[in-house]
Amino acid sequence: ALRLPLQDVYKIGGIGTVPVGRVETGVLKPGMVVVFAPANITTEVKSVEMHHEALSEALPGDNVGFNVKNVSVKELRRGYVAGDSKNSPPRGAQDF
Repeated sequence: ALRLPLQDVYKIGGIGTVPVGRVETGVLKPGMVVVFAPANITTEVKSVEMHHEALSEALPGDNVGFNVKNVSVKELRRGYVAGDSKNSPPRGAQDF
């Protein structure tokens, strides 16, 4: 299952909100619906880029930026984890 901890979140003019991080497990692809834990924000991935080149998929170890729909920079922060909403999505811990 996809796990992608965010290292940064950028706002890029003309594109929008671009979270950046490294894929730890799973695959990230354009068109996927991802959920960000623990905020529980769900959105569609518009595009995935690495070194300014568009990717059809990002694999574990890839440091990527990905453009997401209708999410503001203020809603996401470093440390959030992106996962696939349809395949064992990440969740915040209830308690310890």
